[in-house]
Amino acid sequence: MTFPVIGVVGGGQLARMMAPAAVALGFELRVLAESPEVCAVPVVAHAPVGDYKDLDTLRAFARGVDVLTFDHEHVPNSHLQTLIAEGVNVQPRPDALVNAQDKLVMRAAIERLGLPNPAWAAVASPADVAAFGESHGWPVVLKMPRGGYDGKGVRVLRCVADAEAAADWFAAMNPLLVEEMVEFSRELSALVARTPSGQAKAWPVAESIQVDGVCDEVIAPAPDIAPEVASAAAAAALRIANELAVTGVMAAELFETPGRAPGFLINELAMRPHNTGHWTMDGAVTGQFEQHLRAVLDLPLGDTDALGPIVVMKNFLGGANQDLFSAYPAALAAEPSVKVHSYGKSVRPGRKIGHVNVIGAKHDDVTAVRARATTVANIIRDGA
Repeated sequence: MTFPVIGVVGGGQLARMMAPAAVALGFELRVLAESPEVCAVPVVAHAPVGDYKDLDTLRAFARGVDVLTFDHEHVPNSHLQTLIAEGVNVQPRPDALVNAQDKLVMRAAIERLGLPNPAWAAVASPADVAAFGESHGWPVVLKMPRGGYDGKGVRVLRCVADAEAAADWFAAMNPLLVEEMVEFSRELSALVARTPSGQAKAWPVAESIQVDGVCDEVIAPAPDIAPEVASAAAAAALRIANELAVTGVMAAELFETPGRAPGFLINELAMRPHNTGHWTMDGAVTGQFEQHLRAVLDLPLGDTDALGPIVVMKNFLGGANQDLFSAYPAALAAEPSVKVHSYGKSVRPGRKIGHVNVIGAKHDDVTAVRARATTVANIIRDGA
């Protein structure tokens, strides 16, 4: 019996965390790494270094793999179309992936599907932004459609003068995306997975807490979410995945908007395992990395139920402690039930270098479970 070979373009922490799931299922995982230093290289036997923007490099990497998937969304869409024409099994397909690569394409798709969008427009000049602001109200949010992540490529404009001061962005990329500044109570994440043959499943909708544009903490299921909002959010994510023929894991990042039906607006899409889904690694019957591999291989999907009434994921960023392992004795002793996931990255201030997961019990409240996760994350970040 021959087990499949899965090729992952990109060698970041998402590729690294696919490796244990692949090993458990008997699959071979190969990674096209950006450099020998990226964090997936030490855990994958076959990890050639190459430029994912070069078609010949992608061709060479795709030889001998049963499916080609991604650690990030930045591979040129035209290259993926060429690979498919040459017989490579690319999952997700580029026609779906473009909705995560280009926010303007995504906004148009959400509108076409009749799902809840903020007011938005493609803009080609500061004057266009000013006209949008005058029509929809200030402040507005200006976004670069391609390449932005973790708050990068996003600018809040509060008046016409701010729009005029953003002229340099139009020189770098044109058109840009402008959106209304949404009033929301919190951010949510609706995580789903879909196979090429159309089976799809959703995990419980989670609350995502952002700090300085970076995901800091995730609580699943989202505390005190109205059942009808949770149901509608999961249904919207599943509809997007089905209508756009997404394969693998997809995260729909949402704004919760009480008093504005249906209770949420769609913010962004990611078509790969996602930071807001890391809680599933220890807190769900099937974690997102195993599910992604099952999905892209068109295997039956696993159960997505949470393993406890409260699951908290807490990221730890680079801080004062350069020797993360030196803090492990204190961190693991402080909270023996917490699971630690370190990404093998060098420590830099503000860099996402790992996360912890903790499953609460019936008698726990959310505050207590969050505190346990934060205690461990802070010990690792700052040192014992």
